Amino acid sequence: MGKKLCGTNYPLSIAFIVVNEFCERFSYYGMRAVLTLYFVNYLHWDRDLSTAIYHAFTSLCYFTPVLGALIADSWLGKFKTIIYLSIVYVIGHVVKSVGAIPTVGDTSMHIALSMVGLILIAFGTGGIKPCVAAFGGDQFEPEHVVETRKFFSIFYMAINAGSVLSMIVTPILRGDVKCFGDDCYALAFGVPAVLMIAALVVFISGSGMYKKVPPEGNILMDVCKCIGFAIKNRFRSSKHDVKRKHWLDWAEEKYSKRLIQEIKMVLRVLTLYLPLPMFWALFDQQGSRWTLQATRMNMAMGEGFTVKPDQMQMLNALLILIFVPIFDCIIYPLVGLCRVNITPLRKMACGMIFAAIAFGLATLVEINVVKSVVEPAGPGESLVQVYNLMEGDLSLSLSVTGSDPFKTPISSFQDPQEYKTLHLGEHSTNLTIHIRSLGSVNHTEITQSYTEQRAYSLILYPVASGNGIEHDLVEDNIEKDPGGNAFLRFISTLPENTSVYLTDVPINVQANYIMSPIQNLTRNRYTRVKCEAPSGAFSYLDLGLLDFGASYTFILKKEGGNFVAARFEDVMANNVNIAWQIPQYVLITVGEVMFSITGLEFSYSQAPANMKSVLQAGWLLTVAFGNVIVLIVAEGGGLEQWAEFVLFACLLVAVCIIFSVMAYFYTYVDPSQLDRLYQEDAAKRESEDELKMKVTEKFTKL
Repeated sequence: MGKKLCGTNYPLSIAFIVVNEFCERFSYYGMRAVLTLYFVNYLHWDRDLSTAIYHAFTSLCYFTPVLGALIADSWLGKFKTIIYLSIVYVIGHVVKSVGAIPTVGDTSMHIALSMVGLILIAFGTGGIKPCVAAFGGDQFEPEHVVETRKFFSIFYMAINAGSVLSMIVTPILRGDVKCFGDDCYALAFGVPAVLMIAALVVFISGSGMYKKVPPEGNILMDVCKCIGFAIKNRFRSSKHDVKRKHWLDWAEEKYSKRLIQEIKMVLRVLTLYLPLPMFWALFDQQGSRWTLQATRMNMAMGEGFTVKPDQMQMLNALLILIFVPIFDCIIYPLVGLCRVNITPLRKMACGMIFAAIAFGLATLVEINVVKSVVEPAGPGESLVQVYNLMEGDLSLSLSVTGSDPFKTPISSFQDPQEYKTLHLGEHSTNLTIHIRSLGSVNHTEITQSYTEQRAYSLILYPVASGNGIEHDLVEDNIEKDPGGNAFLRFISTLPENTSVYLTDVPINVQANYIMSPIQNLTRNRYTRVKCEAPSGAFSYLDLGLLDFGASYTFILKKEGGNFVAARFEDVMANNVNIAWQIPQYVLITVGEVMFSITGLEFSYSQAPANMKSVLQAGWLLTVAFGNVIVLIVAEGGGLEQWAEFVLFACLLVAVCIIFSVMAYFYTYVDPSQLDRLYQEDAAKRESEDELKMKVTEKFTKL
């Protein structure tokens, strides 16, 4: 008999299993929290490809549990399966972390290491997923039902505690710690790797205390073989064979009637699973599309407190811990008092509706978020904004016929406010712009080459000696920083070079209207920035708040003997606060409580106990296929983000209607009746056998 915890009926071994699960969930969710931003910011993939790879990885994580269960039940047993696949898991984390070190090879090497690492992680986490909880349940004696139930509650708490903590910590390690001159993804992946190593060490440490049940065969394999045999027999049959009521009855020649009846019950539940992947297609976008949406929002939550975009996923795990007891203890009992018969299938349908509404809210947020984004130029078009650094106002006009984007005069040192669209009519062309100073009859012509789907700044400034207008055309970056930082650059009207000290390393700004390279800075108020000339003269610039996602150009000039900076906002700051994502997280979590938890409870209540592993495999496959749906839409849809959210919401509503119709015709069953039926049949056959024996004895005596 194994050691117990503090004189209770709890085996000491479960402490190692719970700690192992906490560390493993920390490692998995911590790594996954920063994964999408890693693809976008580090590997420089576009948003659609990053989303597709993220969901391909998640899908693989939910396909592999079926393989893990087969290995554990048919070959190695749960203990060895957990050990061996945890080693694969650790190797995957290490490879993934090494792939995030900039000095290790080039981009191709980083991509290769990342993909290999993710595949190993998927096999590791998926392979042990069906084993750890079941292995924990094996540690209890059959009579300790209450303790077993409480263990699973503690186990579930460990999962959520690990996920909540990791989704807070790893984004901080990514964003607040700088290594190799940028966000430290190597550390953000390295800490989860260390936690997975700790999980493996802790699990091995308790090996002497575990009750290790040997593999007894996998019921899933028996189910598949039985179904395969029935199908083969059905197609081999001739018209002269006796007809069967159900196609599974064709397996009666080899398999017991009890197994066949149990499979029929399971298939009725699995049929209801067919529409379910669409829910998971929406639910798992928290780590991809919703995280990418958060990068274009204002992440300031009050003065001095900032939420990182990849930390918002933490809300789901946190809200689950809050909502589960609220629904179980308050909401469901209140609904029952109102005499509303809310069956498990109705709860699941309601969960789908809540998830669809959550995506409706995400659509509204997205529509407002994109208002601060510069719409890229389309084919045959380019964008241009004009900086008037002359002393007076200027009037501009295009030499070509058609709509003229420069309808109003441009004031001296006026913030351009927005980009104007130039219609090129071809891939690249030369355009002539006529410039005239207001109050003057003289004008200047500027001819420049513009290329489609690009953005430019046209800088107009006075000739160094004499009258006239000089110009420069600079190609702009209108994309927002994926990490939510601000971009800025400088133009100096001064006759000498200057150094601007935003950090310890100065930005060298050349004289005579030459644009400086673009700088990337975190959101902050820069009210005392030193600007120094080679002569030793210096002043402190007030650049103000450099806000999330904005792009700024500062024009350095001299006023009253001091250096000052005129501020132009080229790309608007993110003006929708990240708190507006909270309602959609609340609704998607309500949907999860009503859909996921209820779904598993319903499934287990409608099938025999020995078929739970089959239902678990089917349930996990719905998650896998849901992520495949996102992968297909992300790479093949080509929709704007708000339209994609609407598409997913509408698809889920349509699926909910189909599911509701299927649920209407579903008849609830009690699997325990099957046991009673077979017990009665067994007793009946036994009595018939006894009667036959008595009759035989009498005839023998005669």
